[in-house]
Amino acid sequence: MLAPKRTKFRKQQRGRMKGLAKRGSEVSFGNFGLLAQGCGWINSRQIEAVRVVLTRTLKRTGKVHIRIFPDKPYTQTAAETRMGKGKGEPEYWVAVVKPGRVLFELEIEDAALAREAISKAGKKLPIKTEMVYRGEVRI
Repeated sequence: MLAPKRTKFRKQQRGRMKGLAKRGSEVSFGNFGLLAQGCGWINSRQIEAVRVVLTRTLKRTGKVHIRIFPDKPYTQTAAETRMGKGKGEPEYWVAVVKPGRVLFELEIEDAALAREAISKAGKKLPIKTEMVYRGEVRI
């Protein structure tokens, strides 16, 4: 699983996810990309599930680039705990994703195989996604 080696603070506030992605909205490393159409948190298990699907579908013919990293701790209090005992312990790590962010990129020549891999990968994520090409302008 992906997780930061160390952070300045153990716990973070939840924050807001308004607006579009400022950076990471173009395909830079590969030919095809998986673009987020909605906002949400993607945890490290979901990122790993998408990576496994992409590598298995490509069958060592292409390269996968992961463009997001889970650097926000998600905290939970234990079940059946009374109110007022403070914030819970960090359970797992999430990546904050806004609309327009490229999540994964594929470096492969076969467009049909890339389309199949990206459609399978999009089903593993909790947000709506679409396939984009290198050089395609999105607004």
